[in-house]
Amino acid sequence: MTILIEADGAAAETFRFALGAEVVVTDSIPGAVRALEEAGRELLVVVGPDIELGAALQFAEDFRMQRPELGIVLLRRRVDVAMLGQALRSGVREVVSPEDLPGLGQACRRSLDVSRRMVGVNGQTEQHTGGRVVTVFAAKGGCGKTTIATNLAVALAERGRRSVCILDLDLEFGDVAIAMQLMPTRTIVDAVAMCGSMDETGVASLLTPHSPGVDCLLAPLEPGEASKIPVAVVTELLRTLRSMFDYVVIDSPPAFTEHVLAAFDVSDSYILLATLDIPALKNLRLTLDMLDMLGYPRESWHVVLNRSDSKVGLSVADVERTLRVPIAAQVPSSRSVSASINKGVPLVLDEPGHPVSNAIRGIALGRIAVQQTGAAGVLAQGKAKERRTLSFLRRGGAA
Repeated sequence: MTILIEADGAAAETFRFALGAEVVVTDSIPGAVRALEEAGRELLVVVGPDIELGAALQFAEDFRMQRPELGIVLLRRRVDVAMLGQALRSGVREVVSPEDLPGLGQACRRSLDVSRRMVGVNGQTEQHTGGRVVTVFAAKGGCGKTTIATNLAVALAERGRRSVCILDLDLEFGDVAIAMQLMPTRTIVDAVAMCGSMDETGVASLLTPHSPGVDCLLAPLEPGEASKIPVAVVTELLRTLRSMFDYVVIDSPPAFTEHVLAAFDVSDSYILLATLDIPALKNLRLTLDMLDMLGYPRESWHVVLNRSDSKVGLSVADVERTLRVPIAAQVPSSRSVSASINKGVPLVLDEPGHPVSNAIRGIALGRIAVQQTGAAGVLAQGKAKERRTLSFLRRGGAA
C-alpha cells in the first residue's frame, strides 16, 4: 500500500491512477501520519505538488530517523539544484515533476526496491554488515575495462541473489551508461550537494536500476562536470554504498587520479587488466609497482588477461615473466563482446553460456565471491599507516 498526500482532489486521482497499486489518499501531513500509524510497516509515501514544501521536508526529516526504511517521493512543479539538495538532505528519495507520470511510477518502484532491501524478513530494519568493494583498473585505455566491470557486476548479482552497485568513476568519459543502455536522471555529480551528510536514503535516489540485483551510479553526462566532484565525495559515497550492497564494483579511468586512489584505499579486491601488447603490459607492470609501494595487499590483486587468445606473438608465459606475477584469469576474445556492447546488454546476461561469460563468472564466483577478508584485511589495516606516509605520491611528489 502507498500513501499519497495531495490537497487537490482531481490531481490526487490522476496520481493514484499512475501509481497503479493500492493507494490511501490523504489531503494533509497530519492525515498521512495517522495513516502510517494505522498501516504498520508501510514503505512508500508520495507527497503531491500542492503540499507546502517546508511541511513536506519536515515530514521527511521526522521519519528519516524514526523509520529509515520509509521511502518518500516528492512531486514538485519546479526543481532546481538548491531545492533538490535540500530535499535529499531531508531524507526524500526522489523528486519528480507531476507532469512526468511514467517517471513517478519508476521513482516509486526504485524507492520500494531500496526499502525492501533495508527490511529483513521479520519486518525490522536489516543491519547490513558491509559489502565488498572491487575496483577494475587498467593503466591503458582499450583493455576492455568497462566490459569486464559491467559483466563482473552482473555475474556477482546472480540474477538477484546478491545486491551489486556499479560505480562509474571515469568522471570525464565514463561508458557504463552506454554499455548498459541506461538513461540516468541523476549521476555522481548530484552527490556533491550531500557531501558531509550523505546517507543511504540520499544515495539511493542517485541510483539507476539495471537488472535484478544490479544498480548503477553513473558518471556525469558532461565531461566538464567532473571538476565539480571532490575526492571527499567519492570516499563518502563508497562508505555509504558498501553499507547498502553486497558488492560495489568500480569502473575506474586509466589513470592514477586522486579519485582512483581514494577508491583503492577502501577496496577489498583489485581486478588489474592487461592485453597481449607491450604498452599495456608495461603500464600494468608500473601499476603493480605502484600498488606495492603504496602497501596494497598482494593477496587482493587479481591480474586478468583480456583477449587472451589473440595471435600477436606473445604468450601467457611471456606476460607472466614480464609482470612477475601469475595470471589469475584469462578472458578470450570474441566478436560477441562487441555485439553485446552495441546492444547495451552485458554478455553474461545475453549469452550466459558463452566462453567469455563463463570466464567472467569464474572471476566473480571463483575469485571475488569466495575471497575472505581474513589475511588480506589484516594486512590492509597494517599497511594503512604506510600508505598515509606515501601520500605525497598522490599530490605530485612522484612527478
